[in-house]
Amino acid sequence: MQRYFMQSNYQPQADYALTGEIFHHMIRVMRMKPAERVYLVFTDQTTIIAEITEVREEQVLVKEVAKEVQEKELPLAITIASGYPKGDKLEWIVQKGTELGAAGFIGFPAQASVVKWDSKKLAKKAQRLEKIAQEAAEQSQRQVTPIVKLLENSGQLYQLLAQFDVILVAYEESAKAGEGAQLVQVLQEAAVGTRILAVFGPEGGIMPAEIEKLTAAGGRLCGLGPRILRTETAPLYLLSAASFYRELLVK
Repeated sequence: MQRYFMQSNYQPQADYALTGEIFHHMIRVMRMKPAERVYLVFTDQTTIIAEITEVREEQVLVKEVAKEVQEKELPLAITIASGYPKGDKLEWIVQKGTELGAAGFIGFPAQASVVKWDSKKLAKKAQRLEKIAQEAAEQSQRQVTPIVKLLENSGQLYQLLAQFDVILVAYEESAKAGEGAQLVQVLQEAAVGTRILAVFGPEGGIMPAEIEKLTAAGGRLCGLGPRILRTETAPLYLLSAASFYRELLVK
């Protein structure tokens, strides 16, 4: 079944009138008819199965028939912070990271970032990434759409650090030294709902001055296995490890 994200909290209603982009996709693109069913996901993560009852000129009416009961979200709220990489790598990170359960994405201009985006370019890029995140959330049957933030300067990143319970910094030198305890410890000990920020550098890595600021704010340097991963691969490794440890291994 198709999945659509609503822009309001769940409130029981006899019928829900769907318009705009959702209506267009259901009726114009998918050619849905009465009696067909879809998922509606509300901003409070309530998800219902809804059946089409009537198709009108500019809206489609649906009624609730059941609630989705399966939990789809990672037990840990992991936000990926990526130093701006080259090309379309950030789009890849957002798409695949959403499928793997990331709670949000932050892009920031790291010292080693080659790309330079002004505020106009950032706004346009953010809009595209939000669309990619929504489509990936629908495809992967998520109950939330991850938040996307693109920062104009690195100082904004450091101002956000206090919002998180744990800060993990994927560091190439830690991987080279064989460090493997920090990520495992966090996955073992973090309570459900813990807000984790995982910071990754761009192609050139995270510079010593950045490491100093992140560790001063409580960041924990961690390796991601014995191999050195690309900037677009490392976040997916961490999310996959979290899913395995907290959703599969513990069951």
